[in-house]
Amino acid sequence: MEDIKKAILEFAEKTKKTKFYFNEMEKAVRKVLPDTKARAVKKAATALINEEKLIYFSTGSTTMYGLKGRGQTEDF
Repeated sequence: MEDIKKAILEFAEKTKKTKFYFNEMEKAVRKVLPDTKARAVKKAATALINEEKLIYFSTGSTTMYGLKGRGQTEDF
């Protein structure tokens, strides 16, 4: 799980986007760790949200993720 969390954070820091979809994050993790299941990526993303390293951004119809403190995000 720590490897997946590390891959997610590296993707979030390197991407030019401030917000990204789950499938973009999943694809980036699979480039580094090809045998990773979607469920494992989801669990790692949830853990990073609980650790306050990632945040959710809801557009109403879909949920996006973002690196906390980067770009326009909600004030905490």
